[in-house]
Amino acid sequence: MYTSNPDVSTGDGIAMGWRAGCRIANMEFIQFHPTCLYHPKAKSFLISEALRGEGAKLTLADGTQFMPAFHPQAELAPRDIVARAIDHEMKRLGQDCVYLDISHQSKQFITAHFPMIYQRCLEFGVDMTKEPIPVVPAAHYTCGGIMSDLRGRTDIEGLYAIGETAHTGLHGANRMASNSLLECLVFADAAAKDIAQRVLRPLPDNIPHWDDSRVHPAKEAVAISHNWDELRRFMWDYVGIVRSTERLNRARQRLQLLQQEIDAFYSQHHVSNDLLELRNLADVAELIIESALQRKESRGLHYTLDYPQPSEHAATNSIIAGKMPV
Repeated sequence: MYTSNPDVSTGDGIAMGWRAGCRIANMEFIQFHPTCLYHPKAKSFLISEALRGEGAKLTLADGTQFMPAFHPQAELAPRDIVARAIDHEMKRLGQDCVYLDISHQSKQFITAHFPMIYQRCLEFGVDMTKEPIPVVPAAHYTCGGIMSDLRGRTDIEGLYAIGETAHTGLHGANRMASNSLLECLVFADAAAKDIAQRVLRPLPDNIPHWDDSRVHPAKEAVAISHNWDELRRFMWDYVGIVRSTERLNRARQRLQLLQQEIDAFYSQHHVSNDLLELRNLADVAELIIESALQRKESRGLHYTLDYPQPSEHAATNSIIAGKMPV
């Protein structure tokens, strides 16, 4: 279960926006970066796609190259195809990773072109000038989020959403490298200009303080950590790179039980950062599962074994109505 994101990235903006009543779109389109360094102590370290651009080959443990069997462009195929191919080979062979080999290039070439990757791999005992790098796909970015317009406005008056929290329509069913930075800059500028020329209603000054008089401190935090691990595992196994209706329904059933436990814990105990993040993760998981079940086709970052081809009749966006606050 690898991700390129830091621990604090738990989908909080999307979850809060949905609970407040915002529509959410296209959460099934989750991008996986094909090559994250596989090491028990490595944390979210991506091996740049530039290596494959410079001739690095993806291989199995015995050195067999496998990408030509999946796409005419082999290692230069689009990210989603490369990630699915790696996932397929790992599951087929029961392996924890595959390998990215650029050791056929000279040491001078490698250290000049990829100095940071070279140094980082050395820290974990991998000399990429002499041996292949163990890699695994990692959850990366999403194309979906809170529906916003070209000024960053959402369904809620005065609430703006940009960047990874927002569905702007910029990415479609897949993402191009560096579009995330472009999106943040362009929409931040548009939102700032729109806010500057609007007269927004002032916030009420009589908002009551959080009332925790009827809850008590949790005696142990093991329930939160256990649910967090369970959520990560079944989302990775059932709602990951390759999906099926059966897997998605399995994930939905497990999530419903998990959400019942989270809601009970939330209503009975003092809130904590871990509990709030777990609650938000569960809400985002629900949005991903329901969006994926809506889409009866494979397109871009969403691939399902039950509908392996794109459909001309599929809706452009998978939209989930806001969860109106109780």
